[in-house]
Amino acid sequence: MPVREARLRDDLEANGSFGAVEGPGHGRTVLTGSDADRAARDHFVDRLEDAGLAVRVDAVGNVVGRYTPDDADPTAAPVAAGSHLDSVPEGGIFDGPLGVYAALEAVRALKEDGADLARPVEVVNLTEEEGQRFGGGLVGSSVAAGDMSLEAALSLEDDGETLEEALAGIGYQGDGVVDASEWDAWLELHIEQGERLETAGVPAGVVTSITGLTRCAVEIGGEADHAGTTPMGGRTDALAAASEFVLDVERAAEARTESSASAVGTVGHVEAAPNAPNVIPGRVDLTVDVRDVEYDSVETIVAAARDSLDRLERERGVETSLDRPWDRRPVPMSDRVREAFHVAGADRGIDTADLHSGAAHDTMHFANATDAGLLFAPSRDGLSHTPREWTDWADCAAAAEVLAGAVAELASD
Repeated sequence: MPVREARLRDDLEANGSFGAVEGPGHGRTVLTGSDADRAARDHFVDRLEDAGLAVRVDAVGNVVGRYTPDDADPTAAPVAAGSHLDSVPEGGIFDGPLGVYAALEAVRALKEDGADLARPVEVVNLTEEEGQRFGGGLVGSSVAAGDMSLEAALSLEDDGETLEEALAGIGYQGDGVVDASEWDAWLELHIEQGERLETAGVPAGVVTSITGLTRCAVEIGGEADHAGTTPMGGRTDALAAASEFVLDVERAAEARTESSASAVGTVGHVEAAPNAPNVIPGRVDLTVDVRDVEYDSVETIVAAARDSLDRLERERGVETSLDRPWDRRPVPMSDRVREAFHVAGADRGIDTADLHSGAAHDTMHFANATDAGLLFAPSRDGLSHTPREWTDWADCAAAAEVLAGAVAELASD
């Protein structure tokens, strides 16, 4: 299939100019509802229309371009592919846009090759995947998959502005809601955000499952007091207790890797109060992020965190609490879509390898609504969410070829 590396590169470089940040590397900041978001969406719509796709925008801002081949059944369930155009602050140019524009390139290749397809193909940009302004992320896919109501999504707020207002402000609040259950299949190409493919020298990774993820909010309460006049034996130092807790979480995650190598546990956010150099910390708030493709690992590490807090209460006299507001089980990918990826790679002489995803992606929501698959392209040095993020253009094109082949296989059925 005539996937054109130069055309895909032009698309990604043009998209990378929206919200571009100065400095080394290739950085961009595209937050939902921003001028950069509007510009990126406008350009994407132009590219869809240039390719002859019919464009619609739903009420949560998801943008869909539909290609219906002349010989296809226009009423058949479409095969959909895409990702997201928003970014983290000073993110890279591949995270999200590679999946969006590779999907468009796949359709262009199918058209130019005269592929005999039985069903339509849709190219999709999903709203607020990164969750930098509204909600915790994956908003557009949550609504499309039926995991979040449209009303709940539109009422999400950032600094007094709702998502509904932000989308209306840039002209991207449309009508209706994309319904992922009406798709025959969903495919997403994304950069790996890890080093496994680069180390193995493999240009395309077929994801077997997306990791389970739990996020815990932990509070440790001690007693704030004067740092100079309070003797060491008379202190109830919340930060000292928190330091032990962080190490306990690390040890629990490391122990779990003996039975599941993909298990990870991270204390990534810490706030100490009153946070003054001459005051013993009286309170610490932390977040614990636990992930694995084996849900038992998640439960084991969370249980170890609770045990740690119990011990700290006994030994250090602190008061503790642990809430678990976010819990997502591992999501297996569709065998049918995985097989289509592998066959597409073999047919084109492109090596593929199975691997899991340690990060959340829109595909995890769609897996509950239709046959869903996730494909990875290599990330240089595993870097992502940074201007230094990079995927070689040849690897982008190779992964796009695998994507195109899988779309053709699924849409021919």
